[in-house]
Amino acid sequence: MKPRLIPFVAAPQQMQAFVDFSTAMAKDGVEPSLAELVKIRASQINHCAFCLHMHTREALAQGESELRLTMLAAWEESPLYTDRERAALAWTEALTLLPETSAQDDVYAELQAHFTPEEQVKLTMLIGIINAWNRFGVGFRGVHAVPHAEKAAA
Repeated sequence: MKPRLIPFVAAPQQMQAFVDFSTAMAKDGVEPSLAELVKIRASQINHCAFCLHMHTREALAQGESELRLTMLAAWEESPLYTDRERAALAWTEALTLLPETSAQDDVYAELQAHFTPEEQVKLTMLIGIINAWNRFGVGFRGVHAVPHAEKAAA
């Protein structure tokens, strides 16, 4: 992986504004453990290694289990997630894959069953934000930190 562009160097004011916006939305959003699951799931779908690395580390630091993080890509087949988490993950997939899903009515009905209208807006905002960050990471080929001992042999 070789970065194409470092957006914080190319457009520092705009990127800082986006960081500030993202931070402000996170302060009054859904519970942090759920937020990290949503960020990780969207980043898995979008193949954003930079965001996967960041949010997996944050989830672990918050006490999330390695097993739940490992199974996240197959959450529908795992009993490790609550109904509220399942509704959020389904909504994450529906919005991240919007051209394919058109945000199905049954997925939205499940969201409504577990989230207040205000929480629905906050969750949707979170999903939009992480998808935007994924576009920066994938589009500009952001490279996550790699400890020297874990680098692949050439």
